[in-house]
Amino acid sequence: MDHPLVHARGVAKSFNGVPALKNGCLSLQRGSVHALCGGNGAGKSTFLNILMGILRRDAGEVQVKGQAVDFASPHEAIEHRISIITQELSPIPGMTVAENIYLGREPKHGGLVINYPALFEQANALLRRLRFDIDARLLMGRLSLAQTQLVEIAKAFSRQSDIIIMDEPTSAIGESETGILFDAIRSVTAQGAGILYVSHRLSEIFTIADSYTVFRDGGFVESGKLADIDRRQLVKLIVGQEVRIADKKHKPAASGASLVSVKGLSREGEFDDISLEVAPGEVLGIYGLMGSGRSEFLNCLYGLTRPDAGEASLRGQPLPKGNPAASIKAGLSLVTEDRKATGLVLSSSVSFNTSLAALPELQHASIVDRKAERSLVDTMVQRMRIKLASPAMAVSGLSGGNQQKVVLARCMATQPVCLLCDEPTRGIDEGAKREVYAFLASFAEQGNAVIVVSSEAPEVLDLSDRIAIFRKGRLADVIDGHSATQEELLHLAS
Repeated sequence: MDHPLVHARGVAKSFNGVPALKNGCLSLQRGSVHALCGGNGAGKSTFLNILMGILRRDAGEVQVKGQAVDFASPHEAIEHRISIITQELSPIPGMTVAENIYLGREPKHGGLVINYPALFEQANALLRRLRFDIDARLLMGRLSLAQTQLVEIAKAFSRQSDIIIMDEPTSAIGESETGILFDAIRSVTAQGAGILYVSHRLSEIFTIADSYTVFRDGGFVESGKLADIDRRQLVKLIVGQEVRIADKKHKPAASGASLVSVKGLSREGEFDDISLEVAPGEVLGIYGLMGSGRSEFLNCLYGLTRPDAGEASLRGQPLPKGNPAASIKAGLSLVTEDRKATGLVLSSSVSFNTSLAALPELQHASIVDRKAERSLVDTMVQRMRIKLASPAMAVSGLSGGNQQKVVLARCMATQPVCLLCDEPTRGIDEGAKREVYAFLASFAEQGNAVIVVSSEAPEVLDLSDRIAIFRKGRLADVIDGHSATQEELLHLAS
């Protein structure tokens, strides 16, 4: 019992001679939450994949509960009571929540036929214990991204593991669900389990973790207790330099006509009677808990769904309903909530992804002007400061932060006057976040409008001139973003 749950030294891994991890070192103690910190490309995912048996290390040593291990498969790691919640969700849409949680471990009649009543009762009991409001009989394909994330979390807890790896477990859930998750974490650590916690949300790390390890550029930088370090020091360790956080300028109240006007927009079962005005040069934040209708409102405004009632206009002209292509032509662009599922074609090139939305404007007689396309892509890559070997490389080969910049580049390629951003910094590191914040502020300063949905209260406060609070599908209040507090947001949204 004196041994750490995990002790790793000098772990290294290369791909085609290029090192992804050079010196992975970490020690996870029983009954603790240990934060593994680092920017995109720091080597965190490679280290976690080695620990989970997804990859084999080239060098170094890993001990689990005092025993040297070199897992050849995830099955071996699971046998040592290690579970992982990955950032990339992998549900089976045609199966139920219960089947997804207990896949391969279902209760059976005589060891042969699945006992579905017992399976559903077992899954519902787990979900109730975790306080996740999801019916175990629902098909996964009917769940929202946030609900899918909660099911992945439930699956990991269902294994009663000694070691649980959590890679961005809150990236798709709101403040309320995060609080419930933290209660569950405290419950399992009180029983002696250890949590290896990875998140770019530093406020979460300081809330839930006891200790930390920082990786940078594939190597170990520092370990210690979080009680002995502050946020600024941790950011400096992660980035390698001081990150300047500019004070948000207090803009004068806008006068004249609104750039975006929404009156009584409603969609049954999602949101009701939403009326908003957004001025030129303004960043409007939308904040609400899971199920408040914020993402559904953004999707409807863009044209992915049709409203049942109400109107929306841009620059005084009515916005088309249920027609994203017409919305793009009118001057709207949408940064979707899940870049990998709906924002990017991962197997295609950076060039293809960047120019995709602008292709209608680059065509002559249905033939794409390749010279104009290359010029557009080069301009967007420079403007968004995307780090890449070549625009011809697959977008899947980029870090999370650079993938998000490609999404923004694709949106900007259509020359919008209003950007709709749904969780624009989900799963990217602190340095990339600040670049996205600066870009959105600059875009608004040019007389454009930005509407940002975020489940992170600090992010909404950082970005917004005004904040619209959504609660249970309705607009609860609109408050000044310069004087608002995190406590006020949570109070109004609850």
